[in-house]
Amino acid sequence: MAASTLVSVWGPLRPGVPGLCRCRQPRGLWAHAWRLPEPAGSGRSVAAVSGPGASGTDRYCLELLRKRDYEGYLCSLLLPAESRSSAFALRAFNVELAQVKDSVSEKTIGLMRMQFWKKTVDDIYCDSPPHQPVAIELWKEKNLDDKAYRNIQELENYAENTQSSLLYLTLETLGIKDLHADHAASHIGKAQGIVTCLRATPYHGSRRRVFLPMDICMLHGVSQEDFLRKSQDKNVRDVVYDMASQAHLHLKHARSFHKSVPVKAFPAFLQTVALEDYLKKIQQVDFDIFHPSLQQKNTLLPLSLYIQSWRKRY
Repeated sequence: MAASTLVSVWGPLRPGVPGLCRCRQPRGLWAHAWRLPEPAGSGRSVAAVSGPGASGTDRYCLELLRKRDYEGYLCSLLLPAESRSSAFALRAFNVELAQVKDSVSEKTIGLMRMQFWKKTVDDIYCDSPPHQPVAIELWKEKNLDDKAYRNIQELENYAENTQSSLLYLTLETLGIKDLHADHAASHIGKAQGIVTCLRATPYHGSRRRVFLPMDICMLHGVSQEDFLRKSQDKNVRDVVYDMASQAHLHLKHARSFHKSVPVKAFPAFLQTVALEDYLKKIQQVDFDIFHPSLQQKNTLLPLSLYIQSWRKRY
């Protein structure tokens, strides 16, 4: 899909995004928002989040999430207290699986670790069942192959089996069984998968790997070598534009269910704040996926999440 055909999705391609200052916040909001726990390395205690009786395993999940999935960590903080521990455990488990690929040099070792985690899940259900359902659809072993996705649909299917599944489980921990919420979770998970693929491109490129969908690259005459040498040519940015537009459409579809989704489910979908933030940033830099600003952490993200939570929106 050429960039020119997608103007209706994004609107005019010009920088400038309305600021948060146009929204009126309730009294004391700023002070409350900035009391959210800080990112890893701050040295701040997690006791306030996990509670005074938190076990060592709870703290491990918290710290792992703070270091490896900070946005997921912030979103989990805004879940109801009774569901927070389960969400931390689910996301920490997802991080453990996600780290397998980057922590091994040989596929065989990676497959052994994936088998270990599969057996671990079986052991949990057979010998020591948890209080909440924590089964997660494990990453498909084919992901250990260093191959690009053949097309955007393959990437979306992978995102459905990982990111969306994680959201389905989060909904379960909230006690929600709703078809509209499931539809929204499916689209948000796919948007998350596409954005994650985009965000990880500079990192993968540093390791001589490219996972962007081959069909979109071929459509614009772009090779993997173009991304490895960090090309800023227009056709390279058109590939990024098409993928970002697809993620944007998934967010739009997810929000079309807003009036039908139970309000209780909204905290599970706060990841949309971080996704939209990235999509706006990449639009501002004209879809230059290697722009340094895209690698900087948004220090206002905790506040943005709190505002969205307070407004009962996703």
